[in-house]
Amino acid sequence: MKKVLLSAVALLAFGFANAQEEKSNGGFSKGDVFVSGSFGITSDKAYDMNSGDLLKTNGFSIAPKVGFFVTENIAIGGKLGFGSSKVEVDGVSGENKVNDLTVGAFGRYYFTPGSQFSLFGDLGVDYMSTNYDTFDVKRNGINAGLGLGMNYFVSSNFSLEAGLGLLNFSSMKFDFDGAENETSFGLGANLTNISLGVNYKF
Repeated sequence: MKKVLLSAVALLAFGFANAQEEKSNGGFSKGDVFVSGSFGITSDKAYDMNSGDLLKTNGFSIAPKVGFFVTENIAIGGKLGFGSSKVEVDGVSGENKVNDLTVGAFGRYYFTPGSQFSLFGDLGVDYMSTNYDTFDVKRNGINAGLGLGMNYFVSSNFSLEAGLGLLNFSSMKFDFDGAENETSFGLGANLTNISLGVNYKF
């Protein structure tokens, strides 16, 4: 699967430009508000092992996030995510459409928030809903995760952010009769749990 992450490239370039002009090293303090987010495009081609059909999936996702520092070290916030994908079978576009909605909350503890570089611990809980148009069914559930991250300010307002997931739990269920909960639990760090982004501080 090819994923093109377009996480505010323009903002990143603008942030580096500001870094050359501004002397401040940035940092967070009580009362600060920050926004971040991601935008992704997915394109995937694969053969169905049973039918031999060529399946092509195209989609996108967007997930803005906002946080507020309630103390010098603690920030809380929320996020809203939406994604949509569509499957073509042997070049024929059908009604194989999937829509995803995510609503979540998170809390962070920053170890040195006032510095240009700071590590933080992150705990988040999300409600997720996936709608499969083809079968007219939904899949709903929750996802909770614990991880570590870092912020590096390139100017007084812009910072680069990287995160690493360490612990994850999810519980999902389809909305048809007889469906059972699908639960998963993951512990440990790997490269698939790395996220990169850009923050803007008000």
